[in-house]
Amino acid sequence: MKQLRITVAGQTFDVTVETIGASSEPAAAVSAPRVAAPAAPASVPVQPPSPAPAPAAPVSPAPTAGGAPVPSPLAGKVVSLDVAAGAQVKEGDQLLTLEAMKMNTVIYSPAAGAVSFAVQPGQAVQEGQVLATLA
Repeated sequence: MKQLRITVAGQTFDVTVETIGASSEPAAAVSAPRVAAPAAPASVPVQPPSPAPAPAAPVSPAPTAGGAPVPSPLAGKVVSLDVAAGAQVKEGDQLLTLEAMKMNTVIYSPAAGAVSFAVQPGQAVQEGQVLATLA
């Protein structure tokens, strides 16, 4: 048997500990703590965090006959078509404006060509939906 003084979270305890296999005396006896100690919380096994779900694959624009699609980068509402249908545009020209969460997003032409719109002002669109095609 050994007499030990243990301090846990600033509280000191005098304990008597039996050394296993060295004696047949009763198990450890604990003397009254010098300071009342709160009950120790139950041990709760810690689970590792579950892996984050894989991000959803972006919607790819459907290929359209006769031109390169211009997909919507976000879900929103078409505010305006900023060039006339059939107009020849250059790469970087402003095609249309979308509104999402009270913010306008301008959609620019990714390439040169004649523009054909697949949407109208006021229409709701989803991310990845084809807004226009360039021929």
